[in-house]
Amino acid sequence: MAVVVTKALVELRPEGDGCGEPECGFGSLDEEDEQREDSCYVLYRDRKVWADIDPHLQDDGKKPNVQIIYSEKFQDVFDYFRAVLQRDERSERAFKLTADAIEVNATNHKVWHFRRVLLRSLGKDLHEELTYIKTIIEDQPKNYQVWYHRQMLVGWLQDPSQELEFTADMLNQDAKSYHVWQHRQWVIQEFKLWDNELEYVDELLKEDVRNNSVWSQRYFVISNTTGYDDPAVLDREVQYTLDMITAVPRNESAWNYLKGILQDRGLYKYTNVLEYLLNLQPSHSSPYLVAFLLDMHEDMLENQCDNKEETLNKALELCEILAKEKDSIRKEYWRYIGWTLKSKYSSAAGQSILTDTDQ
Repeated sequence: MAVVVTKALVELRPEGDGCGEPECGFGSLDEEDEQREDSCYVLYRDRKVWADIDPHLQDDGKKPNVQIIYSEKFQDVFDYFRAVLQRDERSERAFKLTADAIEVNATNHKVWHFRRVLLRSLGKDLHEELTYIKTIIEDQPKNYQVWYHRQMLVGWLQDPSQELEFTADMLNQDAKSYHVWQHRQWVIQEFKLWDNELEYVDELLKEDVRNNSVWSQRYFVISNTTGYDDPAVLDREVQYTLDMITAVPRNESAWNYLKGILQDRGLYKYTNVLEYLLNLQPSHSSPYLVAFLLDMHEDMLENQCDNKEETLNKALELCEILAKEKDSIRKEYWRYIGWTLKSKYSSAAGQSILTDTDQ
């Protein structure tokens, strides 16, 4: 059963130097503010309003192998948090306690879970909580707990109106943040906010064509909207990617995207792409271009092309280029690929395989 503490009790303040209980903060402070706060911070064990609670000390066992040295404030906060959690106390003071616990350890999932329980039980303003979590996310953007908390709030409110702008602001600080992209994808998919997202992706790729996260977002958006089965969409995306590759040939992200949208449909079918890349090779050659050509020739062999021996010889030649020139650091890998292709598709006995003497 939840323990209810009256509002009058919560509003009591401890005796002391006038600093009183700290107000609910929005996360970590800068060093000067933190020192100033600590100078007037009153430990929970010294607050009269918490005198009815027996702190629940952390049990590390009789002989802990590696005992963590916690600060006095940390120990005090979590001793009382464990006690409140054990009592399942649904009160304003418990809610404020979660803020202190988050301030000293914002990655503790039990604290965040209990805070959400209190938000619902106490009927707290969820928009205020969005402001609270926004400030913490800005300070700790790589914390899984804070993003999940925001997701829960947006889901409860059924109001995604701030999310695209918020995530865009966060991506301005770190355009490859997994946490931000994950939240943005959830919001878009949950609330069907697909409009203008492809245009947003275009803008980000203009800023950094090598950003693999943005290429992944492009695939995510198209896969969940038009799809790639429409020939017009596929042709548009192929040409878009080839243009990006021509501009920046050594951009692995674009090559991965091109392979991703064509591979399941059969690379061997796209003779126009093969021709384009062969024409591009003399002036824009890269390990990625040669490896893509190799993938296309291997796909031809797997699909019983007419000129099997010629295709195999071309594939082996590409393996040799990769092993000796374009990607020599992985030469043994490319030799293995060549050996595998020859073993599987060659009908001529005694044909040479890439060896050390070929170098």
